[in-house]
Amino acid sequence: MNSILKDKIIHASQDLGIDKIGFTTAAPFDHLKQSLEEQKVNEHTTGFEHPIIDERLYPDQIFNQPQSIISIALAYPSRIKTRPKSIRGEKRGKFARASWGTDYHHILEDRLQKLITFIKEEADQDQTLTFKPMVDTGELIDVAVAQRAGLGFIGKNGLLITEEFGSYVYLGEIITNIPFEPDTPIENKCGECTKCIDLCPTSALLGDGRMNARRCLSYQTQTKGYMPEEFRPKIRTIIYGCDICQEVCPYNKGKDSHFHEEMEPDPEVVMPLLKPLLTISNKEFKTKFGYLAGSWRGKKPIQRNAIIALANARDKTSIPNLLRCIEEDPRPMIRGTSAWALSMIDPNNEEILAFLKSVLTQETDEETQHELLTAIQKMEKTIKGES
Repeated sequence: MNSILKDKIIHASQDLGIDKIGFTTAAPFDHLKQSLEEQKVNEHTTGFEHPIIDERLYPDQIFNQPQSIISIALAYPSRIKTRPKSIRGEKRGKFARASWGTDYHHILEDRLQKLITFIKEEADQDQTLTFKPMVDTGELIDVAVAQRAGLGFIGKNGLLITEEFGSYVYLGEIITNIPFEPDTPIENKCGECTKCIDLCPTSALLGDGRMNARRCLSYQTQTKGYMPEEFRPKIRTIIYGCDICQEVCPYNKGKDSHFHEEMEPDPEVVMPLLKPLLTISNKEFKTKFGYLAGSWRGKKPIQRNAIIALANARDKTSIPNLLRCIEEDPRPMIRGTSAWALSMIDPNNEEILAFLKSVLTQETDEETQHELLTAIQKMEKTIKGES
């Protein structure tokens, strides 16, 4: 079953920029079908997943005569080597670790293509070889493939946890018509530990490796509309993603990998000043943040999250910026979120209250009217000493 070729691939993988590699069959992942269907019925999915469940489970539905799947992992940093300079009176936001450095989709695609090129060069030339590489925008479930290929186990937080790098890894895979001896799957090793479940601020984790993804803060930071008010304080000053279930995991203690230069974060980019984000142009946003995975939804969610972060930081110096957003920004969601932020930062300010009341009389967007009214009512109660 191409054992010599498999050995060559394993030995060459690190030279190709791959930190861990494993092999599994192209057999169905049908044991996951009931779980995926339940998640869909219960509305626990984000809508970012591949929409056709069977194509996520049955490799033969997306590839002609598949024989094997090769799974790869690349380890990414968990700590910034040099923190950005502190500027008096300025608050910073933060991108979660999976968005540090160059967009991991591009990095994985590069490694997968290099791996395919190597295999083509080393394989039997008499055989017609076919490959289908993919990262998390593909059909298959990356963690399920990686677990079955022996790269690690799926933790209670739903992430793949490797022995060497913890869960700080990017995953990709290649379906191929080459038969390889499969590696041994690794079973869950979480034991009685429930730290990720207990410390998830939104109770998104269900306890069995599944989650209500719509309650995950990482998902909430990527939506484009209003963020539900219950989640706003919980993101703190994170403007993209969430790392809490990784930070508290014992398997991640001391794990910090700096193997790939393109994954190294620019501190000024991944911990940006918040106030300048409120008025950043599309061109400026693309220039500064466009290479990050966290930019994929555009600037609007990042700006909304920056407003929420300023509120959570109770940054009174941002009040003029937020007032300007309400007066000048053409986007209702930005105006409404700014009104909420003002009611959090300075709820006793009667001038701001009067300003919001005047704005409410002119606002035409229904959701934004609700945000303004809620902010006004909160401030009125505070000023009257009712809360």
